[in-house]
Order: sequence, then structure tokens, then C-alpha cells
Amino acid sequence: MTAVRLVDIRETPLSLDEVYGAVIDPTAGGTCLFVGTVRDHDGGQGVEALGYSSHPTAVARLREVAERIAEECDVVALAGVHRVGDLTIGDLAVVVAASAAHRAQAFEACRRLIDELKTDVPVWKHQTFTSGDSEWVHHA
Repeated sequence: MTAVRLVDIRETPLSLDEVYGAVIDPTAGGTCLFVGTVRDHDGGQGVEALGYSSHPTAVARLREVAERIAEECDVVALAGVHRVGDLTIGDLAVVVAASAAHRAQAFEACRRLIDELKTDVPVWKHQTFTSGDSEWVHHA
């Protein structure tokens, strides 16, 4: 079985239980879960609305990133999902998880997965601020 057990980009609400369930394993002594939520501010400005969009290759790119991390880190399992569409304050935007024999490896793999997802997977954020201004960001 591959260590990459779940990768997806979806318009529906994300589930912590689904991502956690994808990485739990009797051989894993440590599991690390990262949850990114929509906050009500960014860069000192109030956020009124936020939407994510992705390139059609985003799921394949996320799988490539996860497979590379699985090869380079001593993990049992990895999972990651990102939401697209219009989100509200407090919504889950991204959930990633890693399990490993020991906590240090789980933390390392989870951090790498969220960091590399943000830099290497074609997902963009469009923020509308309470001032009426807006901006596009290549991930956040």
C-alpha cells in the first residue's frame, strides 16, 4: 500500500475525521494534523470574503508533492485535501496529516506537506477586504 492515502481538491466542506482516518495505522506511534482555516483578517486588513480556485492539474500536482515527501521522509501515511470555491470565516481551507513510527517524523512530514502544497500546487486565493479592495494570492 502506498503511503499517500488521500489527496484531493474539492468544493465541499472538509472533514478532519476523513483526513485523520486516512493516516491512522497500527504501525504509527505519532500522527500530526494541520488545519488551515479562513481568518477574518490578513496583512492588517479585515477580510470580508474569500474564494479559492485551482488549476485542473492541482490534484495531480498535490499527489506528486505527497509522493516525493513520502519517499524522502520516514512516514507510514500522508493525506491532504484543499477546498476551492467561496468560503466563509472559520471554514476549513486545507487539512493535511502525516503518521509515522515516531512524532518527529510525523511533524516533519506534515510541515513539509503543508509548506510544499502552498508553494508547488496551483491553488489561488482571492480575498475581498472590508475596505472594498481585493487581491489574488498564489496560496496562503
